[in-house]
Amino acid sequence: MKKGTLINSELSHAVARLGHNDGLCICDAGLPIPDETRRIDLALSKGIPSFLDTVKAVFSEMTLESVEMAEEFPENSPEIHDALIALLKKEEEALGKEIPILYLRHEAFKLATKRCRATVRTGEFTPYANVILKAGVRF
Repeated sequence: MKKGTLINSELSHAVARLGHNDGLCICDAGLPIPDETRRIDLALSKGIPSFLDTVKAVFSEMTLESVEMAEEFPENSPEIHDALIALLKKEEEALGKEIPILYLRHEAFKLATKRCRATVRTGEFTPYANVILKAGVRF
């Protein structure tokens, strides 16, 4: 059995397959997932698993280059947005470099998910709790 934090085999496999600048979307329960994008559905019930818990688990195995999220996220769901920003700041400290954030209109964000290698659906019921994580490299 795998020893690391991320033990979901499908999600761990998706992270392991990411190359530099490949995208992995982590989303709330309501974000439409394009048919052509690999869906990793973790949603069990309202709030389980949460968006932030899923992000933390992915951060345990993924090196970040940058992130994308909807412009509407900070205004509509400030508590979760601010918690995500705090997690990103910790990742910046661990990596020793800035992780750029690109904010897109929600409609443009939904289109950007089509370019992701996979989308991870959580049980989150908070509006706009969605992020695209772009893979970095460790060297």
